Amino acid sequence: MPEEFERKNKVANYIKELGAEFLSKENNKTSLITVTGADCSPDLKRATVYITVLPTSKEKTALEFAKRKRPEFRDFLKKNMTTKNIPFIDFMIDLGEKNRQKIDELLRES
Repeated sequence: MPEEFERKNKVANYIKELGAEFLSKENNKTSLITVTGADCSPDLKRATVYITVLPTSKEKTALEFAKRKRPEFRDFLKKNMTTKNIPFIDFMIDLGEKNRQKIDELLRES
């Protein structure tokens, strides 16, 4: 496995863990926000944190909340990460996980 790929995965996994920790502290508990993954650009300057939200009716509000908290999350990363460059963070709903859950639901019905 190339070294850059391994580093990218390590950084993404660390951002995922820190994202889960940060959102569990900051969340007002009206919905359950779960960090399901993170991905970094090859140059490590951008990262996307993927989340799922329960109930799904709170998805839009939770995503807006997470996006509003990006500056605080970046500060949290600065305090907790040892990398010299902290990536610009974005949050997205994990559509892959949503699709997997929908397939599970359909399989149970049949």
